[in-house]
Amino acid sequence: MSDAFQYPPEVFNLLVDTIPLLCRSKQNVILFLRGAGVAQEDLTEVESSLRADRNAINKFDIVRNVLTKLNARGDSGLRPRRELLKRTVEFESFETCWPTDQYKAKGLVASIREAVDAKDSFTRMRQEREAEREVVLDRQRAKQVAVGQKRAKIEAVSKRLSALFAMDDKPQERGKLLEAVLNDLFKAYEILVREDFRRRDTDNAVVLEQVDGVIELDGTIHLVEMKWLKDPVGVAEFGPHLVRIFGRANASGIFISNSGYTEPVIKQCAEFLNQRTTFLCSLQELVMLLQRQDDLLAFLKRKAHAAIIDKKPFLEILF
Repeated sequence: MSDAFQYPPEVFNLLVDTIPLLCRSKQNVILFLRGAGVAQEDLTEVESSLRADRNAINKFDIVRNVLTKLNARGDSGLRPRRELLKRTVEFESFETCWPTDQYKAKGLVASIREAVDAKDSFTRMRQEREAEREVVLDRQRAKQVAVGQKRAKIEAVSKRLSALFAMDDKPQERGKLLEAVLNDLFKAYEILVREDFRRRDTDNAVVLEQVDGVIELDGTIHLVEMKWLKDPVGVAEFGPHLVRIFGRANASGIFISNSGYTEPVIKQCAEFLNQRTTFLCSLQELVMLLQRQDDLLAFLKRKAHAAIIDKKPFLEILF
């Protein structure tokens, strides 16, 4: 075959003999051809003949007329030629043929399969399909690798988080490590915008405020505060977090504590929801989430929705 994959005479004639047997009516033949992507301009002549006189041409004449035009198209007819050949060799619904044509149609389809298998054009088409299939497989493999890498990162973070519980004798170091561990957890889920940072006075470099982390959730920036304390977080520890949120346009907040929260903090957070969205998390929730290998992003969205919709800033999700 030529580089344009035009039908050679033997395949051309087999298609002319076969396609009419696969279709019960002349209109069905035209639908078969159109379904393979044959251009309307290649069908116009036969359709006009049928409208003028239904008996002017038969099904075989229709196929020969259209395939002649299709074969002359060169590269522009490549796609419909491929599809027409594919539909013919893959045809299996012989019960839709006229009963007297079924056995002959099966034999002709088998002959076409043998003919195209022997031709370089069909080999190339098959190779192209295999190449396309390989591209899909490569994407799937890449996705699996990415999933595996993500899971490995999350498992590493989980181990680092568990190790913090054995550092009771190093509370300050543990608090700093907590920030890094949770920021790496956000990073593993690709929701981290910025790790912990300090904003300093431009004149004397005095630290004006410190933010433990910044993430983006549902298109909204959330300032993240993390505390590992002996006692539940009180208003004194929670208040600066609200100030930092309120000092930034359209910012929301997340507070994570290992020791829970006092009732005044929960109440203050609930009242603050009238102005800005902020919600509370316990470290236990995150530990349990990692143990059951749940989705952190879905977890945070559920917490945010509870705060916004139900006015519940501290919905504990342990299971």
